Amino acid sequence: MVNKIEVTIDVIIHATEDISKIFQSFNEILEIEEENFNIIETTGYFENPIILLNSKLVKNQAQEFIKKLVKLLPVDQVNNLIEEIEERTTDSRFHFRLDKQELVKGKLIVSQKDTIKIKIHSPIYNKKDTIKTFTDILHSQLN
Repeated sequence: MVNKIEVTIDVIIHATEDISKIFQSFNEILEIEEENFNIIETTGYFENPIILLNSKLVKNQAQEFIKKLVKLLPVDQVNNLIEEIEERTTDSRFHFRLDKQELVKGKLIVSQKDTIKIKIHSPIYNKKDTIKTFTDILHSQLN
């Protein structure tokens, strides 16, 4: 199943934020380089400039990302994510969010505000296997 893991990362950068700090944090903490991101410039509701970042990691790169993520997240947050797998999974995608400002400070924290959206996808053909599949993915990275 490891070869079928995909990770999607979505980030919204507002005009008041320094995109170079975001890229630097991704590179230093999660080892994802700027070249791995698609960059879309758009405008917000109030005509403010917004940059959308998107990255899709597959196979070994996705596995390495998950390993680093699990290692850097506080243990209680990894355990909470495992406990919430069923609620956080839709169509074989496990969703959660990281605090963008904490990432810039060098920390990984699961959050619901000012976030980086993370989706881990692994094909699950039987819905009852959802919890086991994502628990295995997260637990396998703890070692």
